[in-house]
Amino acid sequence: MIIIVRAMSIAKNRTGLKKLGVTHLLNAAQGKTNFHVNINFEMFKRVDISYYGIEAMDQMNFQLTPFFDKSAEFIQKGIDSGGKVMVNCKVGGSRSATLVLAYLMIKHHLTIQDATRLVRSKREICPNDGFLQQLCDLNEKMNKTGHFDHKPEEISKTEENV
Repeated sequence: MIIIVRAMSIAKNRTGLKKLGVTHLLNAAQGKTNFHVNINFEMFKRVDISYYGIEAMDQMNFQLTPFFDKSAEFIQKGIDSGGKVMVNCKVGGSRSATLVLAYLMIKHHLTIQDATRLVRSKREICPNDGFLQQLCDLNEKMNKTGHFDHKPEEISKTEENV
């Protein structure tokens, strides 16, 4: 499994993405304001990079939960195809990190604590308090349904900048 969490600078560089071997790009900050990363699907069609963008704000009251499942599916699709997935936002520490944590919880049955520990062992992250609460709510929901009792295969390989 290779997931890269980065800031906007590399996400805007199609040549750099191809050099890194990125096949799938999840932009957690799609939009045209100074708080977003102004890239879109059309920019990546020609370079054969699958793109999914979310117009998320890094604000405590922004609901990122509705995007957890679709983002997890997008990331998993990239990994299942043997690709390399980059998840970006403006700085690379809150919106993108939250979606990667949700992915690890949903697809790899990691608790929020284990997912956070794994990602922080590779990169400093700092999801805002509202996003952390949404992840805690997801953790509680999954715990109640026994989601964490059925762990899939171990997470084998992660890149240094997960």
